Formats: sequence, structure tokens, C-alpha cells
Amino acid sequence: MARRPKPAAKRPAAAKLPKVASGELLTLLDFVRYATSRFVEAKLAFAHGTTDPVAEAAFLVCETLHLYPDQFEAFATARVTAQEAKAILDVIARRVATRKPAAYLVNKIYMRGLPFYVDERTIVPRSFIGELLDSHFGGEDDDAGGSLIDDPLAIESVLDLCTGSGCLAILASRRFPNARIDAVDISRDALAVAARNVADYGLQDRVTLHRGDLFKPVGGRRYDLIISNPPYVDAEGMAGLPRECRAEPKLAFDGGLDGLDIVRRILDEAGRHLTPQGGLLCEIGRCRPALEAAYPQLPLLWLDTEESDGEVFWIAAADL
Repeated sequence: MARRPKPAAKRPAAAKLPKVASGELLTLLDFVRYATSRFVEAKLAFAHGTTDPVAEAAFLVCETLHLYPDQFEAFATARVTAQEAKAILDVIARRVATRKPAAYLVNKIYMRGLPFYVDERTIVPRSFIGELLDSHFGGEDDDAGGSLIDDPLAIESVLDLCTGSGCLAILASRRFPNARIDAVDISRDALAVAARNVADYGLQDRVTLHRGDLFKPVGGRRYDLIISNPPYVDAEGMAGLPRECRAEPKLAFDGGLDGLDIVRRILDEAGRHLTPQGGLLCEIGRCRPALEAAYPQLPLLWLDTEESDGEVFWIAAADL
């Protein structure tokens, strides 16, 4: 279980960044360029919603100025105030000094354009499943990818295993407006974050949070759809996690020696919790070779997204 956050401590000393004289940096674009240079210089890792230093710099600048990411271009050449400049430089310094994920510094992450609260009690969400819910479940891009479930309105029950901050459960509630969603996690701390996000979107009547080990909290219930982004990092990957990822709860990453400890349990039990026409959508990162070797008899359908190839599989209930 993820540990509860410790009482607030003194903020780490700011990184020794180049001194910036008043008036040297004026516009949002100036600060993004400056932050990008500092991030590259510090050799930061980017794996928490942004994939490169420019995108991360723009994210932090916008969040510090209370702007949505898609508003950056409109204000790129706008000047910032002295107070705003100080706040931006402070968050840039903290990103370099602490190596914490940017999402923890501003307590926010975006998935599919929606903002969600996050802190150190839960992993920073960056699942490919959100995109697949739109593209393969009666979404706008079905003609290109093929729909796995033709009518989103026909989905009446969804189970989100290892829900973490609850983001996928909330996205599922929007994709399937007639569905009730059960979201399960073993971490009490993660569920506290999920509860905040569920409340922020006013979904307490549709999304129910359960604490426990995978299927145990839901008993014998069956679902039209099970989704899961479980821990799947293998032992070698755990040993090589960048410092940014080591700031997140280990429980959310560790998938055992080959990364499949939790995935095996989900596959072995999912059939007993699916309706006849249902299916399982599960993200496993780079574990495809190991999973196919472990379950050669299963007709797993591998799904790609804009930024991933074969890291999420689908299997129908009839094939489990």
C-alpha cells in the first residue's frame, strides 16, 4: 500500500539555476524556452503526461498561470507580471531540484483533455486506455480502428481494477453514460485521491470505490466491461526506474519478476466476472512477449494508440 504523505516539510532548496535579472524573461514563450534549457541541462526524465522538455515546460508555465494547455498559443507572446515570473521560476527550480513529476508539483494531470487531481499518494496516471475507450468503443475513430463494443449505451456495468486516482473510471463513465462503475484499489491512500476526483466530477452516484485485492471486494458480480492498468514493471525495470518514477508509490509499478504477477491473476479470474458479451481491456506495457509465452492459447487482440504499439490487449469473455 502506498504510504501516507508525511507532514509538510521544508521545501527543498532551490536548484542552482542561472540567475535571471528582472526583465530578461518577459513572455510565456521566454519562460518555456528557459525551462526547456534547464530541464535538458539537468537531464530530467519525462514520463508523466508529457514526453519531452518543451511540452513539460509549457505545462508547468500554463498551470502556474492558471491557463489550460490549449490556451498557450493564444498567450505565448503575452508578458507576465513580476509576481507570476517569480512563481514560474520557483516551480522550474523545484522540478530540477526535487526530480518529482511535474504533476505532483501542481497537483494536476490531464487525460483526454480533462483535469484530474493527483498527489504523492497515487501514481501519476498516463494510461493508453483512455484513448482506446474513445477509439474502439463506439467512439469517433471507430471506422479506422474497428469497434469492440458497437453501442456505448448498451454498457450497463464497468469494473476498473487498480483504479489509482480514479481517472479511468471517470473517463469510462463519460464513454458509457448508462453504466455504473465499480473502481477497486488496494491502497487506501490512492482511493482518497480517487474519491476527490469522483466528487469533483459529481459522479458519486455512478462511480463506487472499493478497497481490496482485485476482484475480492465485488464478490460474484459480473460486468459488461473490465478495464485495468495494473502494476506491470518487471524486476529489471524496477531496478532502473528514473528518479521521477521512484517518487511514485512502488506498489503501483511492481509486477514481480516478469511483470505479470497481477496480470496473471486478472486473466485467470476475469472470466468469472464478465457477462457473456463482455470483455477485458488491460494495459501491460512492454510485457507482450512474456504474456504471449505464458498464455499461448488465448486469442489476445493487441491495440495500438497514437503513442503505443501493442501495450494494451483486449479479450472477449467467450475466449477466457
